[in-house]
Amino acid sequence: MLNLFGGGKSDHPMADVKAARKILEGIPAEDPIKALEDLGHWLESVCTPGGFKPDYRAQLVQMIDEAAQLHLRKLQREYLSSSRLSKFQENRMWAALYGAHRQIAIAFATCIDDYATGQKGGEVLKGSMPLLTVRALRALAAQVKWHYVRYGPVDNALWSMACKIYALAESRKFARTRVTVYPAIAGESSPEQEFLKMAMLAASSPDRLLPVEVELVERLIAHFSAGFKLSVEHQPDIAYWIDLAGNQPPQRLARPPQAAPTLRFLAAGAALGELAQVIQSLNSTNVVPSALGLGTLGASYEPEVVLDALNHLALYWSPKPPARKTPRHTVKSRLAATYGLDGVLAALDPARQPASEESKVESWIVENVSAGGFGAGIPQIKGDWLKIGCLVGLQPEGGQNWIIGVIRRYSRETPQQGSVGIQTLARSALPVRVRLQGGQGGPGRDVGWAILLNPAESATEAQLILAPGVFSADQNLEFERDGRLFLLLPSALVESGDDYERVRFRQMVRDTDE
Repeated sequence: MLNLFGGGKSDHPMADVKAARKILEGIPAEDPIKALEDLGHWLESVCTPGGFKPDYRAQLVQMIDEAAQLHLRKLQREYLSSSRLSKFQENRMWAALYGAHRQIAIAFATCIDDYATGQKGGEVLKGSMPLLTVRALRALAAQVKWHYVRYGPVDNALWSMACKIYALAESRKFARTRVTVYPAIAGESSPEQEFLKMAMLAASSPDRLLPVEVELVERLIAHFSAGFKLSVEHQPDIAYWIDLAGNQPPQRLARPPQAAPTLRFLAAGAALGELAQVIQSLNSTNVVPSALGLGTLGASYEPEVVLDALNHLALYWSPKPPARKTPRHTVKSRLAATYGLDGVLAALDPARQPASEESKVESWIVENVSAGGFGAGIPQIKGDWLKIGCLVGLQPEGGQNWIIGVIRRYSRETPQQGSVGIQTLARSALPVRVRLQGGQGGPGRDVGWAILLNPAESATEAQLILAPGVFSADQNLEFERDGRLFLLLPSALVESGDDYERVRFRQMVRDTDE
């Protein structure tokens, strides 16, 4: 028994289907946020205790949900494709998206509760339960996705509700009943498939993904979801488990949990083989297969981006967890942290930062270290700069040098506190003034400051952090240091961030007085 909500009877403007349709058709389409707010008010009103018989309430909830889908898709595209939203705009759009999915989930849970708790008239919903459950689980999964877009924290109540609703579907024998989810959208699903999609998103390490990558991974999961596997018993290829009586996301199966009838084991199953085939195809053709359906709903993804997402899924869907390259050691110490190309340059050379400019240095707490990087806790999240792929400079308490790294994992335990995983790029760095290679006429054109990683005069290879747009595969660079000229011949662009590019060069050195 879910026992989530109640029921009742009351007068209402949507007292008949014709009136309800007229109201929904009158919702303005120009402003999706306003439209979702209006639809949310109607959802709340039809689910207020005392007003409708369970079957008619369920019909109204489905109608309002269907009316909301177009606005949700439009607003989602705008949110994910706009790179220069103000903080106010981003907050408003995110709140509208999350809030609409929340109200939809609650509305369907109300209908499910009418049936589960034996409310008067609730038994007539038996035939509609697979569809009501699918839509409820899809709305709950959307809330979890939007939490991941902001790196959490995810409300455990979402997992509690999802587990209860899915457990009801299992107990009433309709967990695998397939239905058409929305009349205007092709494709079928079942309660089990929707539950697995939600669980496999959580299992796919979304704290290592950018917001647009979370969206892409969610769409890939939907494509492969028919092959996912859910079992009441542990099997050799099982990677994760979840307790239907709990309120936690899936856990990696490092060791079997204590036996309980509510435990369920899940894995990618046949989807892992399908995933490998798509990766092989994309590697050989550099063309995104149309069967993935990524060109629908106005989305467009470059082959390299899709391939990175597929490889990410292959790693975390594997029955064997990703192995750490180096041991991790638990520590507790303070760490000064700065961010962005300008912030790191200012830390390496404080004289470069104007006295009037606010310092970007924050204080973090190191929680663990390894040869490959740091794990750090952030007591107070300041601003919205923190994201996957951000360049950071790190100075352990008592140290003199700045370590250069990139944020690879980010999650928030509360809105104001979080933790990050940082890959170390260099344990020493030097700011250098870079220019294009000069000819017989003298030095080339100055192109600005860069960060030389692990500087070594005798090295035949060098890595530099450059401002975006400086690197060109057919243009040599140079800089002077300690009376010597260093010539840099481009080898490869290693990675790009919002405000930097990391580039590998072949390095040649000569004295400037030659």
